[in-house]
Amino acid sequence: MKLLKFGGSSVGTPVAIKGVLDILINYQQRGDRFAVVFSAFSKVTDALIDMAQKAGQGDAAYRTQLEAVYLRHQQAVEALLQPENRPELHTLLDANFEALGDVLHGIYLLREVSARSLDFVVSFGERNSSLIIAHAMRAAGLDAEFLDARTIIRTDAQFGNAKVDFETTNTLIQQWFSAHTSIQAVTGFIGSTSDGITTTLGRGGSDYTASILGAALDASCIEIWTDVNGVLTADPRLVKKAFTIPSMTYQEAMEMSHFGAKVIYPPTILPALAKEIPLLIKNTFNPGFAGTRITREADPSDFPVKGISSINQVCLLTLQGSGLFGVPGVAGRLFGALAQAGINVVIITQGSSESSITFAVAPGQAQRAQAVVETAFVYDLQRGLIEPLRVENNLSVLAVVGENMRYRPGVAGQLFQALGHNGVNIVAIAQGSSELNVSVVLNAADETKALNAIHEAFFLSDTKTLNLYMVGVGLIGSTLLRQINQNAAYLRENRHIEIRVIGLANSRKMYFSETGIPFEHFKENLDDSATPFSMPQFVGKMKALNLSNAVFVDCTASEQISDFYEQILGANISISTPNKIAASSPFARYKGLKQISDSRSAYWRYETNVGAGLPIISTLNDLIQSGDRIKKIEGVLSGTLSYIFNNFNTSIKFSEVVKKAKALGLTEPDPRDDLSGSDVRRKLLILSRESGLALESADIELESLLPDACVNAPSVPAFMEALERHNPYYENLSRKAEAKGKVLRYVAKLEHDRATVVLEAFGQDHPFYFLSGSDNMVVFTTERYHERPLVVRGPGAGAEVTAAGVFAELIKMIG
Repeated sequence: MKLLKFGGSSVGTPVAIKGVLDILINYQQRGDRFAVVFSAFSKVTDALIDMAQKAGQGDAAYRTQLEAVYLRHQQAVEALLQPENRPELHTLLDANFEALGDVLHGIYLLREVSARSLDFVVSFGERNSSLIIAHAMRAAGLDAEFLDARTIIRTDAQFGNAKVDFETTNTLIQQWFSAHTSIQAVTGFIGSTSDGITTTLGRGGSDYTASILGAALDASCIEIWTDVNGVLTADPRLVKKAFTIPSMTYQEAMEMSHFGAKVIYPPTILPALAKEIPLLIKNTFNPGFAGTRITREADPSDFPVKGISSINQVCLLTLQGSGLFGVPGVAGRLFGALAQAGINVVIITQGSSESSITFAVAPGQAQRAQAVVETAFVYDLQRGLIEPLRVENNLSVLAVVGENMRYRPGVAGQLFQALGHNGVNIVAIAQGSSELNVSVVLNAADETKALNAIHEAFFLSDTKTLNLYMVGVGLIGSTLLRQINQNAAYLRENRHIEIRVIGLANSRKMYFSETGIPFEHFKENLDDSATPFSMPQFVGKMKALNLSNAVFVDCTASEQISDFYEQILGANISISTPNKIAASSPFARYKGLKQISDSRSAYWRYETNVGAGLPIISTLNDLIQSGDRIKKIEGVLSGTLSYIFNNFNTSIKFSEVVKKAKALGLTEPDPRDDLSGSDVRRKLLILSRESGLALESADIELESLLPDACVNAPSVPAFMEALERHNPYYENLSRKAEAKGKVLRYVAKLEHDRATVVLEAFGQDHPFYFLSGSDNMVVFTTERYHERPLVVRGPGAGAEVTAAGVFAELIKMIG
């Protein structure tokens, strides 16, 4: 004998019911003996409760709802049965709805809905659905019989959540099934008292009905059919990568259901557990899928945890004070008072100092719990032995569940590391000695982020997802997106990394997609977006999404964007940027950003500020962190100026080299922006700060390459004319250098505490002599690299290498 139960979504429409009939016919054809428990049609129980409440408030609108529910059931009859099979069922349904209408009218007249009358009202959901499906089963060739569970399940009179009298119930079930050999179509959720008054078993109690019957009949299996593929590792609405758990133990299932897993109703497991009857969770809409099998012992698993559950809203109450220390019976007084008041405690945690006890309750019970506790400890409060109860709202509980945890050290550390890395603050922690469950309380706003971070840490540790936001999709930004797209397959297969682009913006519009923006469509998505770009709104959206492993990429040169870095880092969103403004801003701000980054576990990376894709900052940091001492840093840090001085000599005029560089697109529209040396100064300032010096821009000695007449020229053409007039000046500099066998280079230099940007001549004994093209070069002279300095050389500008530098930073952040 098997017990099958189909939930509300499984019987929510005639089409779904026909799918259920196909499943049952298949079972009969296989020769299985079974009984079936049915829930009310989806949403009908909620509608019945709403009708009763409206009637109790004197709102005649309940009649319209009643008519709609009646019509829905009649339509189901017409869709499932041929006309000749309908009359008897129509008569029974009409009688049911007449009785329902009468009791609702009585509630309306009395303006009161009691728990007893509410149970009677909601019982019609299962009574009507099971009656219709029983007739549909017979019409489909199944030897089915409708069974009102009030005939066989005896309970007490605790309406709304009645307790089962198992001794009487088991006898009634066994007697009924001995006398009735046809397939029983049983109403879930309901029972009755010994004097025939209708009761309900609590929301989700149809599962409980199946378990009660299964235990009484010593069923070989109890199957719970729902609308998901079994019990999943996490709530799929919150964790898109959740997957089905093939097998789990009763204890694991109870822990997960206690902490919010909606597939199983907690009491369901108890009767099955007592008889060690396997539970099978199946998907009505995917009947071929194996689902989840729940038994006393689960199959071995490679994962240290089995699943992650959460309760979205709880309130945390803390009883503390010196009067608790070393006093026996305090916990008994506290939880005894709560139990007498009927207040359910979700979790409990107590510090080893015994000076505080913290517990969580549902928000609807928090105010009452506070009053109950303060009444129980009124004497201690008056004497100042304890403090007024502290209440914290808007919190969630996350539970990591799994029997394997007791055999593997480091699970809790992995949990806390995942949360800490994503900036999720833990308010409270609870763990039992069985090591079956580790629970954490955190801000409700962080629930989804925490679930995804923990799920990735335990179940997808080989595959990490980075959620990317980008402002600036011009040359560098679009190149970066292309590089990510071109390397997506490689990253998945070889690095187990997935980069999802969640938000994009240009100077006009912005666009977000939580599931990811395909590279092929990013331009049209932005162009078609109706949302104008606003940096405050962009940041607000990133915060609201609150995704784990989030990184913001600033591919602009705008101060208006970098002004938001504090907010972004403060929201635990990392930053990678070629924008030099923040790193070269006043030192106090630079230091502040560093402190926020460190305190919030959010990266602030700007490798591309100095040498595009060249590993200059990272090399400097590696030298310092490994204990080396920096003696001198020399750098040709401008690709434009590198090209100009690599090609300038006495055989070609300086102005001609500048014109050629401009024609090649190597200079800014106004070459003075390059020749002023201000960009080189910013880069040297950043290197100086990375070296540990608290320098400001004004502390760097800058030698301008331009005479005043060139600097003050009113336009670019005027500047070029002025530059031509000063060719002899530059020719003289080149001639002097060549006379000594040297070449001119515009160099940033940091030695001791002095930072300079100067035009200097170098011979063949220096690496700068051999520079060519538009390459950058940085020479590190350190205690370790003294005789032969460490040299980093390569292209220091260009969209490809700059985008590649940002790309590399993204991989390091997630890797």
